[in-house]
Amino acid sequence: MLELGEGRQLLDLDFRDTEGLVAAYLLPEDEGWSLVETGPTTCRQPLLAGLERAGVDRAAVRHVFVTHIHLDHAGGVGSLLDALPNATFYAHELGVPHLIDPSRLIASARRAWGAAAEPLWGPIVPVTPGRIVALRGGEEFPLRGGTLSVLATPGHARHHLAFFDSRIRGVFTGDGAGVRLERSAHARPAVPPPDLDLEALFASVEAMRRLDPARVLYSHFGPSPDGSEDLARYRGIVEDWRDVALAAARERGEVAFVAERLREHDRSTARVSPGPPGRDDRSTMVSGYDLAAAGFLRYFETHGLLGRS
Repeated sequence: MLELGEGRQLLDLDFRDTEGLVAAYLLPEDEGWSLVETGPTTCRQPLLAGLERAGVDRAAVRHVFVTHIHLDHAGGVGSLLDALPNATFYAHELGVPHLIDPSRLIASARRAWGAAAEPLWGPIVPVTPGRIVALRGGEEFPLRGGTLSVLATPGHARHHLAFFDSRIRGVFTGDGAGVRLERSAHARPAVPPPDLDLEALFASVEAMRRLDPARVLYSHFGPSPDGSEDLARYRGIVEDWRDVALAAARERGEVAFVAERLREHDRSTARVSPGPPGRDDRSTMVSGYDLAAAGFLRYFETHGLLGRS
């Protein structure tokens, strides 16, 4: 747990039995609590343990918001229905149908991770339609001392949302501003397939920046006090990765080849040590180079940047 001030708290969900990878945020209401992000089903027990440690009765959690339906952010929604009996869950309108009927999420997870999908994400439980509400952006919800505003932030995915807490002037960015783990000044782009849209991503980052946040609250991982400066820098980081990926793709349009070029670029700019992920390179555990390469390749192909259909 980490106290953020004004009763707000970060809960570390201990994803992959590792600290500092996936965060949920606990926000006080005048009567009850809101939660931003659930993590996957494999993080259910750490999340519930965090509520207990914070002294929050499960029945007092009234609203649960997810930034998008990728499994590391919302895979555990269905598994929490019984544990949080009075909670209403909220997601982007494009994502809600896939939480109610997660068959496509399950199939996608099995294609991407094979036999590793179950131990990584756990079971993906359907959400009862009456327990989930669709958001579009523009909605506001009361918090103690302020409001939580919903902002549509497509780019990373079409169904991506960000949330702005007016009391602490913090923006919960999900994956919309990349991955920046605690005690690191280095942000890594979160640019996966299938619907990466760089123009929408840049517009969404600018929309978050216009809120003039005092801090950015990353799902991967934790608060950064640099606020709008973090968001301003992120566009340049994504553009650098895009240029490296495009040059590699025009040389050899294979995921492994482009991923290796991105890895080399990342190491040269962030001085990341080679070898298995250590404390300075844990971001590969939530935003790998292969995913980024696949996302860029699909974007380049659909935008005619590789000279082939």
